[in-house]
Amino acid sequence: MTYRDVFAVTQFRTVLGSFALLLISESIKMLALSVLVYTSTGSTLLAALAYVAGFLPQVLGGTLLLAFADRWRPRRLMVGYDLVRMALAVVLALAVLPPVGAMLVVFVVGSFAPVAQAARTALTADLLHGDAYILGRSLFTVVSGAMQVVGAAVGGLLLTVTGPASALWLAAGGCAASALVVRFGLTDHPARRTGDRSAVRETWQVNGALLRDRGVRRLLLAQWLPGSLMVASEGVVVPYASSLAGILLAAAAGGMLLGDLLVARFLSPVRLTPWLALILGAPLLVFVLRPGVVPASIALGVAAAGFSYQLGLAQRFLDAVPAQWRGQSLGLVGTGTMVVQGLAITGAGGLAEILSPGVVIAVAGAASLLATFTLWRTLSGPAGPVRLMATGPTGGSSAR
Repeated sequence: MTYRDVFAVTQFRTVLGSFALLLISESIKMLALSVLVYTSTGSTLLAALAYVAGFLPQVLGGTLLLAFADRWRPRRLMVGYDLVRMALAVVLALAVLPPVGAMLVVFVVGSFAPVAQAARTALTADLLHGDAYILGRSLFTVVSGAMQVVGAAVGGLLLTVTGPASALWLAAGGCAASALVVRFGLTDHPARRTGDRSAVRETWQVNGALLRDRGVRRLLLAQWLPGSLMVASEGVVVPYASSLAGILLAAAAGGMLLGDLLVARFLSPVRLTPWLALILGAPLLVFVLRPGVVPASIALGVAAAGFSYQLGLAQRFLDAVPAQWRGQSLGLVGTGTMVVQGLAITGAGGLAEILSPGVVIAVAGAASLLATFTLWRTLSGPAGPVRLMATGPTGGSSAR
């Protein structure tokens, strides 16, 4: 199985292409909104809040709305979300709302982001199987990093040359393009389940059932903890080397992308999962010696390459959850990752108030190693086939 084989799946190309357009348009939109709010208010706090206004509510959507990822048809859900994003970008470009009102609307729309992303990820699992799914997942990681950089660069150029309004119009165009790509390039797949109960109630019930199942819970923790504790180190990179922070963060991003590409294509991520997870934390221990920019960049790049350990867990997690919960299950992985990373970064920032940044980065590495050793049996995989959890009374009815 090669990347060429994966790209031969037409509908996967559609899903990946629309994802790239989504990331570019979102990066441009949030950057332009931040500038727009700052020029209107002069407040750096409001500008910072504007930049994350579309990301903060994703936790809310992940805990209240994820049931829609399985109850709505994927194509309809993804197209609808793109059109809502387009309308939002147009409203922002027209500047008809005050800054606080604009941020509030962005917050509301952002709460549906995890639902659309969960549907996209679950659809990828329907289109690709086995090794192909692992390769597809690695491509999503590569596109995610690359398109955010492209979006920031294009947005920054437009802001400099023409101002935030033009950037927002371009973002609206990107949203429209994504909607068209999905509408005419994707088959109208059925919903995974039906239901007439409250989506909020069903989201809570299914999330609870997933977390109560011991096997699924351990797979969730394995996907959340080792990597999120490594990310905590990036939260104190600026205090560690403020003038060179960009170089260090770029090294980490490059290591993550390269690790996913190489491991997915040339190695066996399932067999190497626990050993790859060790790479997340071990290189960070050198920061206790306060290395210079070159060794620090190498250490962060190698550590970030360890994120490829998640490729080995991807198929096992899919095999462990019922098909009618697939969208919500994958959405829970994403929401939990955001929450744990946020807590880890906050904790690292607080610890940096009493310890040097280099020591805090080393502590983050040690914590990641501890999590890996604690979850070693889960990371290593079961001796036999993965056990499918029972759906119980919250399973709903499958549409398949």
